[in-house]
Amino acid sequence: MPVKAVYPDVVIPDEDLWTYQFEQKSKPFAEDREIYIDPDTGRSYTWAQTKATALEFGRGLRAAWGFQKGDVLGFFSNNTIDFAPAFFGVLWCGGAAMTANPAYTATELAFQLKDSGSRGIITQAAFLPIATAAAKEAGIPLDRIILMGDGRDQQFKHFTSIRDTANKISPSSRARLDPKKDLAFLVYSSGTTGLPKGVMLTHTNVVANLVQLLDLDGKYNGLHHTGEPDGKGDKQLAILPFFHIYGLTCIALQGLKMGLQVVVMPKFDLERTCQIIQKHQITYMCIPPPIVLALAKHPLVDKYDLSSVKWLNSGAAPLGKELVEMVWQRLKIPVMQGYGLSETSPTLTKGAVADWAKYNGSCGKLLPNILAKIVDMDGNELAQGEEGELWVKGPNVFPGYLNRPELAADTFSKDGYFRTGDIGYYDKKGNFYITDRLKELIKYKGFQVPPAELEAKLLGNPQIDDACVIPAHDRERETEVPRAYVVLKPGTEKSDAKAREIQEWLDAQVAEHKKLRGGVRFVDEIPKNASGKLLRRVVREMARKEDRVEQGAKL
Repeated sequence: MPVKAVYPDVVIPDEDLWTYQFEQKSKPFAEDREIYIDPDTGRSYTWAQTKATALEFGRGLRAAWGFQKGDVLGFFSNNTIDFAPAFFGVLWCGGAAMTANPAYTATELAFQLKDSGSRGIITQAAFLPIATAAAKEAGIPLDRIILMGDGRDQQFKHFTSIRDTANKISPSSRARLDPKKDLAFLVYSSGTTGLPKGVMLTHTNVVANLVQLLDLDGKYNGLHHTGEPDGKGDKQLAILPFFHIYGLTCIALQGLKMGLQVVVMPKFDLERTCQIIQKHQITYMCIPPPIVLALAKHPLVDKYDLSSVKWLNSGAAPLGKELVEMVWQRLKIPVMQGYGLSETSPTLTKGAVADWAKYNGSCGKLLPNILAKIVDMDGNELAQGEEGELWVKGPNVFPGYLNRPELAADTFSKDGYFRTGDIGYYDKKGNFYITDRLKELIKYKGFQVPPAELEAKLLGNPQIDDACVIPAHDRERETEVPRAYVVLKPGTEKSDAKAREIQEWLDAQVAEHKKLRGGVRFVDEIPKNASGKLLRRVVREMARKEDRVEQGAKL
């Protein structure tokens, strides 16, 4: 039988995202509550200002561009407090916001613009060279590039100047939508196999996940618009990028719905993060594993008072028990884990703060209204404690990939479950544990080796700052073997002897088939994407190049 959430089901309203956020008859906080805060300029938006700015932008888009239901606007920007008012303006028109990584090249951005059918681009002044080149490649007129943020450019309008100056568009003429069918966001997969795929998220998908999160975080994790430490309520630091669904839903949208203040950082910098936590008395953060790693190990953290933080929630990649324990020993801050994907809007499981130590290593329990099962390679259900692929079903699960109907059979099971591609298991209390990606498992002589497990153990070594484990090809055994790429703590000598020492240290802790038969290599940095996931394909390519050079030297 499928696993059901231990939490009672919640009612998912049949509403679009604008209605859910802005048209409720009552709210537990005042409309002049400050929500989005820029710590560098002091500029901010209250709840009411967010709605008013979005309405004016939406009316302007419709008046100036004829923007309407089903149209798409591409977002190419790092974090700014203007992000939410801008995308809500798109939603007011009935359109969808397509988000793109600001680290993209013009060609990468142009692909997403063309694939999504975007009618324009909203960006920041610093990204104009890439945005304009991509627009030309995608056939988008340059007058359809607009700006947000504090920078200005004489050639391009700021989104706040896209207005219905003739008052042709009534504020009451908001697009009427079918929440279950019409799209709110188009976010793109990381493209680890082939080109990125457009993940279609309907209004119902996103509203459902917000309702699910509100139920858990309000009841079990103590988040509130009033309360400690200053009587003004909880404050979150927006480190995660808003172009990624984790930051978009769990920070930008959840903050607005719950009346939680969001202090917005354009990009991550550890010292600036610590400064803002101390100054603004941040109470909680949703972060990726690399930031947990920095909080556990980086020496500059000791310069700042982070005691206002009640808890941290880590997502985007599995986190080892050792790292969670290090943060607690150093900062006395509980670290919970959550789990989800772009395709699930994103959250599927989340921990409760009361359980963080008891179930350290778990990514929490299923959110309300979600069904799950663990299956073997043939799709047969496995029992509690048995490891297999996770399949899920729920109102937050996406309907499919844009323009890719041929992928449906591989994406969904015959009985409608989404195949996550992640490997894990659940315990008798309903806690889930994600151990790795199906496609990333290393196959040593038929045995499965999860890289994330080995990485977690390596991060528990005080001499190691970061690590990535990938498959290397063993020509003698004709099989894959695990190889570790390691970033050593500053001042630790890189040598063959040190590599052997680390290899022997890990090998003593794992089963025979999990030993680092591919050895240990030292690097200065582990490549990661904006959400904190290890870019294993980059490391694998580096390993292949090294192996070709070494093989050539032997010939």
